[in-house]
Amino acid sequence: MTVSRVITWGVLASRGYETAWVEFGAGALGAHGRAVGTRPEPYWITYVLVTAEGFVTRRLQVTAESADGTRSLDLRHDGEGRWTANEEPLPEMDGALDCDLGRCPLTNTMPVLRHDLHREPGEREFLMAWVSVPDLTVRPSRQTYTHLGGASGGGRVRYASGDFSSDLELDADGCVVHYPGLATRMW
Repeated sequence: MTVSRVITWGVLASRGYETAWVEFGAGALGAHGRAVGTRPEPYWITYVLVTAEGFVTRRLQVTAESADGTRSLDLRHDGEGRWTANEEPLPEMDGALDCDLGRCPLTNTMPVLRHDLHREPGEREFLMAWVSVPDLTVRPSRQTYTHLGGASGGGRVRYASGDFSSDLELDADGCVVHYPGLATRMW
């Protein structure tokens, strides 16, 4: 059974907004979204995200428009642990399962759902293919997600990367409701 949702966040980190149209299926999700921000500079992005079984990223296509022009990224995971960006190999991402689109609360959903961290105790460390917005540079990012407990049908999870951490509130589907300092769901 497929469940479709439309989610809009006010994104504090960019002083903008994001809307994602998300379809949840048997262990996978697909989404497309749009975001507008004014920090670090005015920009507009559109994206399409496809995951495979186990919520493992297969493809993220992003287009960003800013005063510098239009850039595109086609980030792909081959299902065997290898990544490419616009057909160029990214060996520093080998073994990563997820993408993390900067300032995008939706991309926190995949690792949470894969390990049911919004419902079950546990802590997991991940290597992510992190995409900077609006320049669309891809870098490796080590991240940790830790279950903190249940909250209003969903759960709370601590996200940490480097010296940054934030306690996320998630709904029953594993989507961000509130990410202090980054985003709050509006719809």
